[in-house]
Amino acid sequence: MREANYRFEVINAGASGGTSAGGLRRLPTLLNKNRIDILILALGINDAFHGVPITEIRSNLQATIDQTRAKYPGIAVIVAGMKLPLVSDVYFDAFGEMFAKLAEENHASLIPYLLEGVGGNPQLNQADFIHPNAAGQRMMAETVWRVLEPIVQEISRRG
Repeated sequence: MREANYRFEVINAGASGGTSAGGLRRLPTLLNKNRIDILILALGINDAFHGVPITEIRSNLQATIDQTRAKYPGIAVIVAGMKLPLVSDVYFDAFGEMFAKLAEENHASLIPYLLEGVGGNPQLNQADFIHPNAAGQRMMAETVWRVLEPIVQEISRRG
């Protein structure tokens, strides 16, 4: 955004090992401290690692959207989809599908898969094969920017 001369402050409200429930607990403080124009909701993967029921994850994410929109009705919401690229079973398939449904039902923008091109690629991940390395982070930033840029442009035009 800086390179494109957009003047937005980016607040990373994530927490290492963060879950959808933890994000929801931290939300009131964040909403009261900061004016928010765009919410990028990128939570849930740690819940999946712990086997939290999909309905509970979805409920937490929906509550996050609802509470944010209650405070800032005009907010743009982007849902960042996640999945486990090398795993296919009923739970993980439903987990991956949840994000698109959540975005659609909330008239939000969707990043179909936050780790597109990164997830499962050993050259783009740290030794744990879960967290992206610097090159993987750059690819993630490009993935986010494809969805974020038109929203930033629109909000900037409105002033």
